[in-house]
Amino acid sequence: MIARHFTRPARSAGVVLGVGDDCTLLAPTPGQQLAVSVDTSVAEVHFPGEAPASAIGHRALAVSLSDLAAMGAKPRWCLMALTLDHADDAWLAPFAQGFDELCARTGTDLVGGDVTRGALSVSVTVHGEVPPGEALTRHGAREGDLLAVTGTLGGGAGGLAAWQAGERSLDDPLLAAYLLPEPRLDAGQALRGLASAAIDVSDGLLADLQHLCDASGLGADLDIEALPLAKGLVERLGEGAQRAALSGGDDYELLIGLPPAALESARQALDALGVPLTVIGRFTAAPGIHGVEATGPGGWQHFSGVTS
Repeated sequence: MIARHFTRPARSAGVVLGVGDDCTLLAPTPGQQLAVSVDTSVAEVHFPGEAPASAIGHRALAVSLSDLAAMGAKPRWCLMALTLDHADDAWLAPFAQGFDELCARTGTDLVGGDVTRGALSVSVTVHGEVPPGEALTRHGAREGDLLAVTGTLGGGAGGLAAWQAGERSLDDPLLAAYLLPEPRLDAGQALRGLASAAIDVSDGLLADLQHLCDASGLGADLDIEALPLAKGLVERLGEGAQRAALSGGDDYELLIGLPPAALESARQALDALGVPLTVIGRFTAAPGIHGVEATGPGGWQHFSGVTS
């Protein structure tokens, strides 16, 4: 009953043997490097268990694809491990539809997985391809590089606040940003050869910026007044809007290092995709993140379940 919701013909070349056997057989494009990442989404930890099933399916895939976006990789395939407390066609059908629609839009084939019984969780492993030497990484930033971010910030935290306040309509832009995030795949690929370092904003801007700084052996000057806030965030959270943008997480935008000489080219490339790019600071030789109160890096802490 469950398998029929997920067994579909491969949409792209490279799937030698797909769903239905003990393993899938894949043929990566010759000369490309394989980028692989896995994310697990757990009900009541990463998403509300009562969220629409289609949104849960979309979101589970989107957060994994966002890692490919941060590497500048083109998505090819994914695997899904689904844990359910019981089999329910009325829930599985829209879940599979939400997952499959994002697969179709991003050129990702579901090529295998597993279903087990237990508390609701979804683990998705994604595979992408990137030309040798062109992958975006966390460790390439240099002193003097600009710090820039795609899109807007705080939408994920604002959407969670909207859900907790009883909002259920996905017409609410904040709730849609939280439950239906869009991985910046095209933007990541467009930034290859331009960005010096990149990470997706999943745990919160400050936490993820600290990851970039640690990997590159640098600090950063952050202009918090330049942060591009999500539409409706100030109206929803008031004075808490800036904190949500700094530490809320679940935005899945790209935070990048960018040599000043590459700024105009990067903006033109992203403008063509309809993706805004905002400079919010600069990398420095001095360690630490400057321009914010010294209250720690903030962001999502996986084993405390809170933002610090």
